[in-house]
Amino acid sequence: MGSEVVKAVGGAADTELVAGIDTAGERDRVLGADVVVDFTHPDAVMDNLRWLAANGIHAVVGTSGFDDARLAELRGVLAEHPGANALVAPNFGIAAVLMMHFAAKAAPYFDSAEIIELHHTKKADAPSGTAQHTAELIARARDNAGAAPMPDATTAEVPGARGADIEGVRVHALRIQGLIAHQEVVLGTDGETLTIRHDSMNRESFMPGVLLGVRSVAGLPDQLTVGLEPLLDLG
Repeated sequence: MGSEVVKAVGGAADTELVAGIDTAGERDRVLGADVVVDFTHPDAVMDNLRWLAANGIHAVVGTSGFDDARLAELRGVLAEHPGANALVAPNFGIAAVLMMHFAAKAAPYFDSAEIIELHHTKKADAPSGTAQHTAELIARARDNAGAAPMPDATTAEVPGARGADIEGVRVHALRIQGLIAHQEVVLGTDGETLTIRHDSMNRESFMPGVLLGVRSVAGLPDQLTVGLEPLLDLG
């Protein structure tokens, strides 16, 4: 992803590449940049973001691992540095953002909803940030609509067989050699089902969303923005 970002920023007519770096020891090379894009690792990202905020540099973040506690921590970091904004996006694929949006819109109309996410074997976290965010959006949409709990008669289970439970939505993670990033949301009610699927065939597919974030992050009304939805006028 980092290599693709370097190519995308360097190739866009309205952006200038300051540096592409791999380790914290090289961070001084990005001093003077307006925006830094972070595709690193959940164990490294918060230290990077503290450094960026302290240096007044806006951040566009595609690194996974941002739960509510970590987002709250980041809000606290940014509050100490009013000149720095951050955009944290579970997915930079425009189609992936639309998939999540459509799933949330559809969820209240079905009795059941589960998520299957499929990724390459080098992915460090499970479930993916996209799947977790999708589950949260589905749960919120169902709760706002007053939907009943999803039916599930399971009483005996090999641990993990039913996937992770994220706010009542089951999420199943596959790690398969040869894949990039894929997700299915399966919704069902008596007599019909709806499957919403997104597939990323290459990492270049995420770059329009990354560039949108780079162009927009400095002007966002909140110091911390989560997801591309506000930038696409999806709420």
